[in-house]
Parts: sequence; structure tokens; C-alpha cells
Amino acid sequence: MTEKNTAKPLNCYTAKPAAKPLHCSTATPSGWRRWILSTNHKDIGTMYILFGAFGALFGSTMSLLIRLQLAHPHGTLLAGGEYQIYNVVLTAHGLLMIFFFVMPVLIGGFGNWFVPLMIGAPDMAFPRLNAISFWLLPPSLILLTLSVFVGSGAGTGWTFYPPLSSIGHPDAAVDFMLLSLHLAGASSILGAINFITTILNMRTPGMTLHKMPLFVWSMLVTAFLLLLAVPVLAGAITMLLTDRGFGTSFFDPAGGGDPLLFQHLFWFFGHPEVYIMILPAFGVVSQVISTFAYKPIFGYLGMVYAMVTIGLVGFVVWAHHMFAVGLDVDANAYFSAASLIIAVPTGIKVFSWIATMWGGSLTFKTPMLYAIGFIVLFVIGGVTGVTLANAGVDIVLHDTYFVVAHFHYVLSMGALFGVFAGFYYWFPKMWGHMIPEWMGKLQFWLLFIGVNTAFFPMHFLGLAGMPRRIPDYPDAFSGWNYVATVGASLSFCSGLFFLFIVIYSLRYGKKAPANPWGPGATTLEWTVSSPPPFHCFETQPAVG
Repeated sequence: MTEKNTAKPLNCYTAKPAAKPLHCSTATPSGWRRWILSTNHKDIGTMYILFGAFGALFGSTMSLLIRLQLAHPHGTLLAGGEYQIYNVVLTAHGLLMIFFFVMPVLIGGFGNWFVPLMIGAPDMAFPRLNAISFWLLPPSLILLTLSVFVGSGAGTGWTFYPPLSSIGHPDAAVDFMLLSLHLAGASSILGAINFITTILNMRTPGMTLHKMPLFVWSMLVTAFLLLLAVPVLAGAITMLLTDRGFGTSFFDPAGGGDPLLFQHLFWFFGHPEVYIMILPAFGVVSQVISTFAYKPIFGYLGMVYAMVTIGLVGFVVWAHHMFAVGLDVDANAYFSAASLIIAVPTGIKVFSWIATMWGGSLTFKTPMLYAIGFIVLFVIGGVTGVTLANAGVDIVLHDTYFVVAHFHYVLSMGALFGVFAGFYYWFPKMWGHMIPEWMGKLQFWLLFIGVNTAFFPMHFLGLAGMPRRIPDYPDAFSGWNYVATVGASLSFCSGLFFLFIVIYSLRYGKKAPANPWGPGATTLEWTVSSPPPFHCFETQPAVG
């Protein structure tokens, strides 16, 4: 006869513990503690989105200042200190929009909110790691803000090439900027580890990789890009910091260094960074188009492997940003060819989106308008990218406003429209209210007209030879610059109207139904290959 074991369990993971230890309290923090202490993926996703909204407001204010300076020749708005103020504003604008708006919202916000829901996971794999990856960002933003106001400010441009960022800025402003990027990079690496582990290990039973929603696939590819690219930037930043503060000469020719080494390291991060920002938008647009076409996405496997191919090829085209530095002619030929090849998987994705809409029962709600706007603007940016991929053409157009127009069509408008498409699409799920359709559509048209008016004329300015990153210009360029400033002002007003719409909808918007986009729509966290039970949001996906 065996003696019954009456010992109390040492932890609270058994079904009925005799005495629950203090660390197993189920009390939910409320008020400010809910947000400061939260490890819940939805709360953290919401904080990412709110943080990104602040970064967007800060960064777009900087962009409006730039355009107001350039509205007329010989502008004086940012003319202090031999236009150093203009350079500082230009630098802050680029870094804010990339690291403190697009990445926090698309990756941290939508990724945290919907990846666990779409794969049937209870939370992210490492909830505390998830929390610290967010809480690294506020001090990073504080350091970047200090870089604007300390000394003469960091006026290096967002690429911060030496020697301008080393001996050209002797005060502490650039050090604050570089430390800010170190923190933001650490945040991205921790988030990437979390996403990869969650997606590979926590899918609901039966959900194979080829049954995952395309948004989850886009986040998986993005996470691998972050994990491989950001440490290279961290190395370049560390070498630049030691050049500035410890007497090394990694990038100083006088000590045997090479400033081109920095450009290679920076763009080995910088080009994948473009896809880090655009791939999550691809995933969002795929979900939105499938929902409002009322049919599964066309060519699912092709879409998946197009994203994977874009991620892989994106790592071997970095030097197309450096055609003008004097590379070997064979190197120029290779990077031209590789840059043109990357248009193939991108074209596959555009074709699949259009094929999904073809023959579908299209409903032109606000998220669908943004998804279609994304396709239009991204294709325009892609076509000018093919132009610039040719080394001979790029040498002529390098550092002109043609390049500014190109990358703003891809990012400022492509990624931005992906953000808005996802926000309008998932707003009922995240906050339980509907946004009035007429408000959303009005805001879309204001933004669509505004950004095209701002950036399309820059193609003409670039072809006419206007250099970028200059605070003044000859009178010959005044006409299109004035038009661009009008467009930028309209875009900024559209952003303010969007903030009003969100506040209004949270306060007065109708309560969202269980399926906000109507019966039959492939909604939210459900895979398109496995239709959900009718009017059910939170059940785990049933996949065969």
C-alpha cells in the first residue's frame, strides 16, 4: 500500500494548487498600471500605434517645415546658422518617419495585435521581451529629440555619412542621434526574435506554414530581415561612435580608414530596411483586398514566395545606392541587373492583387480605397525605381529630386497607405467602434490628392537638375516647388483630419458588429482558406 502524497505544489501551474503563491495573482492592473506593466500583446500593440501616431505628427511637422522653406526661392524660414537648422530638420524628419512611425505602427502595432490572433496563439512567445522591445522606444525618441536641440543639432541627413557625421559635427548632437538609433535597433532585434519564435512554434494545430494568412507571412519575412540587417547598422554606428569619441579611424582616410566602408555597411542595412517597411504593408493590402473582393487571394503560394524572394534579393542590391561613388564597371553592371530582377517578384504581387479584384464582388469601403491607392502609388514608385536601377541613368539623376520623388512614392505613400488601410480595416476590431464611411473616404481623397500634388512634380524638378537636400534654389525651379508645397500642406491637413476622425469615432462612432465588413467577408484574423464560423472573432482558426 502506497502512502498518498500530500505535499503542497511548489508552483501554481497545477490544476488546483493548495495555496497560490503571490506571483500567481490573477488580478488585472487597471489605470496607468495596465499600460506600464502590461505584457498583453494587444495592449503593447496599441501602445506601439499610439507611439507611432506621435512620431508621425512630429515627423510630418518637420516635413511641412521643409516644404515651407522651399515654397519660394531664397526662403528664410529655416535659414539660421548657414542653413544648419534646415539640415537638422531634414535629418530628424527622415529618422522620425522611418524608425518612429512606419516601423512601430506596421510591425509593432499591427504585428503584435494580429499575428497571435491569426495563428491562434494566446499571446506572443515572450511577453516580457515584447514589453521591453516597446519600452526601449520612448528613451530612443528622447535621445533623437535631444539631437535636434543640443549644440548646433545633428544636420547630417538621415544617412549620416562621415566625415560630415564625424569631424563635421564636433558637438554631442550626433552622438545622441547614434545612441538613439542603437536603442531603436535593439528594440527591432528583440521584436524580430519574438515574431520568429511565435510564428514558427505557436501556430494552432493543423495550421501549416502554407496555411498562414499572408499578413503573418509578411511579418515572418520582415522579422528575418530585421534580424540580419539591423546588427550591420549597429556595427557601423559603433565604429562611427568610436571614430568620434575614442580616436579610431575606421572611416578616416588619414588613419587608413575608408568613408566608403560606412556607405557599404549602411546600405547593406538600408536597402533591406526599405522592404522591412513595405513588406508588412504588402501583407495588410493582401488581407484587405481579399476581404473586399469577397474571394481568396489569387495565387497564394506565388504571393508567399514572391515575398521570400524580395527579402532574399533585397540583401544583394545595396550598392545601387552608390553608383556615383566610383565603383568598378562590373560591379555597377551586377547591381543594375540584380536591382532589375527584384522587379519580377514585386510584379507578381501586383498581378495577384489585380487578379484577386478581377471578377470579385468589390466593395469600395475606406480600407479598400487605401489598398487600391497603395497599388497605384507603389507601381509609380516601382517604375521610377526601375529607371534608377540603370547605373548610367542613375549617375545623372543621383542626388536630384527625381530620387526624392521615387522613394517617397514607395515609402511616404506606399507604406503610409498600407498603414491607413490596416488602421481603417482593423479599427472596429481594435476599439469596437466604426469609423463613419464618409469621413474616411473624404480623408482618403484629401491625402491622395495631397501626396500626389506634393511628390509628382519632384520628378520634373529632378529631371531639370534640381539637387536634393538644398535649402535654396534658382528661380527656374520655383513653380513646381510651390505646387509641391501646396500638396504637402494639403497632406498635413489630411493628417490632422484623420486625428479628428479617430477621436470622433472613439467617442461617437457606432458600436462595431461581430463582423464589421458584412457576412461573407474573409475577416480579420481568419485564413482565407478556412472560412470562420459566422459572426465569430475570437475562436481559434479551424484548419484542415
